[in-house]
Amino acid sequence: MISRIFLSAAALGAVAFVTAGPSSALTSKECSAKYQAAKTAGTLNGKSWNEFRKTECAGAEAATETKSDSKPATTTAGGAVFPKSVDPKYAKESAGKARMHTCLDQYKANKATNSNGGMKWIQKGGGYYSKCNTALKS
Repeated sequence: MISRIFLSAAALGAVAFVTAGPSSALTSKECSAKYQAAKTAGTLNGKSWNEFRKTECAGAEAATETKSDSKPATTTAGGAVFPKSVDPKYAKESAGKARMHTCLDQYKANKATNSNGGMKWIQKGGGYYSKCNTALKS
């Protein structure tokens, strides 16, 4: 019984290994069969499912794609104009809201004169609001 399971898992793993090219990623089912075959054969060397899946089943494109997306690009604040202090008209609001409204007023004023340094209000890697809020806190 055990030898039958081992042989079928090994055969399925071999088929999955042969049909998958070096640059194509395996499907989840194929990868699972390959993992089970390696587990039965005792060739996992202590790898968990996630480690095995990332090293043995991911294609070349997937490996390079995850490496490139690991760190978001940061935006430079070159050319952007930030307020020096919180506007007194927002004194009755909490500190966070006062900073937000002050930054929004400056953002709108900068938008009219094209002085936002190419930044949007909120964007990946830090937009105008993030940079302005940091500047007002310091």
